Amino acid sequence: MFSLTVLGSGSGGNCALVTSDRCRILIDAGFSARRISQRLQSLGIEPESLDGILLTHEHSDHIAGLKVFCGKFDVPVYCNSLTAEYLCREGIAEANRYKIFSTGSSFTIQDIDVQAFYVPHDAVDPVAFVLSSDYGSVGFLTDLGYAPKLARERIREVHTLVVETNHDEQRLQADSKRPWSVKQRILSRHGHLSNEAAAALVADIAGENLRRVILGHLSRECNSPELALGAMRRLSLDSLELHCAEQNQVSPQFEIGPLPVARPLRQNDWVTTGCSTVSEKINPVAGGHDNEQQAEYLLNLGWDVG
Repeated sequence: MFSLTVLGSGSGGNCALVTSDRCRILIDAGFSARRISQRLQSLGIEPESLDGILLTHEHSDHIAGLKVFCGKFDVPVYCNSLTAEYLCREGIAEANRYKIFSTGSSFTIQDIDVQAFYVPHDAVDPVAFVLSSDYGSVGFLTDLGYAPKLARERIREVHTLVVETNHDEQRLQADSKRPWSVKQRILSRHGHLSNEAAAALVADIAGENLRRVILGHLSRECNSPELALGAMRRLSLDSLELHCAEQNQVSPQFEIGPLPVARPLRQNDWVTTGCSTVSEKINPVAGGHDNEQQAEYLLNLGWDVG
């Protein structure tokens, strides 16, 4: 079993749950500890049973409940060193609660393999994730101004993708409540993905592996599910299973399926031309981690964390 449930996503908070046969992980903790606990319990999961919280970055809509949640429950927090240093300065959880990974590394929590990789956003060291098990993989690509080549390659193999569709550009430009400087930040290469940019990204990486796309982090004032889904459909992405995550409602439980398995070659797969033999393209299932060094170690900010 390998599944994803979005506990809520939007400009007011973001949190998702990934579960496997042996592991339960939160991605971000952007709601109050009470709300996170209530939404977990509505799924039959006690907060203290979590194996960890993965943090993408330190903005409040991703960590709002972290301090109180960690005060109540003995759950490790996985983040990179710059994010941990910021959180420690803010007094959010004790230093020995953090398990540090290097951006660009791979590590394992129980039976889930995690890849963490850089994305451009106006945070100290923002990351995105791909979580994999024997059943398949799910990618989390939110809070980024654009998707660099590395990020695209990391998510190209996933079965399910959670991607940011933050705003409709016309609505953002017409919004009289936001000053021009804020609009510039949102539209910058370290801001947020628009509906159109997210749709172009999905169209670029869609292939034999991608089956489901969950649109997340929608702005309250400058977007709507209809606009976000419409941008996907305009690029003929209807063949994918499309969902829009909501701020105030827990999503269905999405089962993460296996990647396509290369079948054995048959006689009809081969075409002989002169002295050369050419086979049709078969995409093998990727196995194991990247060659990047696995890194997981405890943060040391001058305290003896044992």
